[in-house]
Amino acid sequence: MQDIRIGLIGSGFIGKTHAIAYQAHNAVFGGPLRPICHTLAEVDQARADKAAAELGFQHGTDDWRTLLRDDAIDLIAIATPNALHKEMTIAAIAAGKHVYVEKPLALDTPEADEIIKAFESRPKGAAPLVHMLGYNYLCNPMISVAKEMIDAGELGQIVHFRGRHNEDYMADPAVPFSWRCSKAASGTGTLGDMGSHIISMAMHLIGPIASLCGDTDVVIPNRKDASGTMKAVENEDQAQAIVRFASGTMGMIETSRVAVGKKQGLAFEIVGTKASIEFDQERMNELRLYETSAPKGRAGFKTILVDGNCPDFKAFCPAPGHGLGYNDLKIIEVNRLMKAIAGGADVPVDLYTARDIEQVIDTWVASAEERCWLDIGRP
Repeated sequence: MQDIRIGLIGSGFIGKTHAIAYQAHNAVFGGPLRPICHTLAEVDQARADKAAAELGFQHGTDDWRTLLRDDAIDLIAIATPNALHKEMTIAAIAAGKHVYVEKPLALDTPEADEIIKAFESRPKGAAPLVHMLGYNYLCNPMISVAKEMIDAGELGQIVHFRGRHNEDYMADPAVPFSWRCSKAASGTGTLGDMGSHIISMAMHLIGPIASLCGDTDVVIPNRKDASGTMKAVENEDQAQAIVRFASGTMGMIETSRVAVGKKQGLAFEIVGTKASIEFDQERMNELRLYETSAPKGRAGFKTILVDGNCPDFKAFCPAPGHGLGYNDLKIIEVNRLMKAIAGGADVPVDLYTARDIEQVIDTWVASAEERCWLDIGRP
């Protein structure tokens, strides 16, 4: 068994999910590669040492660049605010490390292009590097089932997609101004934070988005910062768009960080000519299916529960309907990363797909400003 030694930058909520996944991977999936929690980087040494001890890393450092110079580290995992992704990803690529970046890839498409240019400019003959973005909702076994059904034609021709990712973590006006409200630190607001997840889901299941007509809105225009000073919120609280996929399928996508009552409101409906499916991440172990082939008087949605026939589930549990949780999706994502490093398997979202997601977001913002339909194309 070969060790893949991880250098993790950032120990917040997402950094913790990384640590849990690395440590659980071998017990759940096994395989030829074993992720090892080697070094954790934080903003100061005291925080780094504390987080390293709590999250099971062997070392802590206050300088993330030391991870790049350490030959013992094979993979750089980036779990930092959005504005830091470009510099850290380019530096990891230059250092010859595999790179695992939390979404979104960058603040905008030009930054994403810079990252891809750096990757494509690597010397000929350089060792292959795996690059993956953290879009863990795509790793849900029920999403794999939905994808299998669509690809097999079980739904017939797909005629409509309706998707949302709505939460209420900023619905209270008393929630303070944070880096997520700053264009310099975050870029977009809910579009980059949660909209990127439902955009990635739409593209994963239906295919590329060709054009859209979007709108955005700031619901709570001012928030107090840590000092109590009121500051203007610089990016959108909610957004919605009518979209047209390259396949011709039409759809609607929305996202909000101020949707009162929604806690993990990633959900979608897909309508086909033979059947329709519905999914809600708050009931992440279920998929609802309606089939037109049902006898008259017997039609209706039925609920499919996760079981051992669903991809990845059996590694966790042999019993149907017992269910997985949020952190289990990260374990599956890490397993796909290990498979890619071991044998060149595809990852759910790589740098190129992540750039495509950024293009959709940028086009959405431009459409809202220009009040018109816009095509999504390479810059």
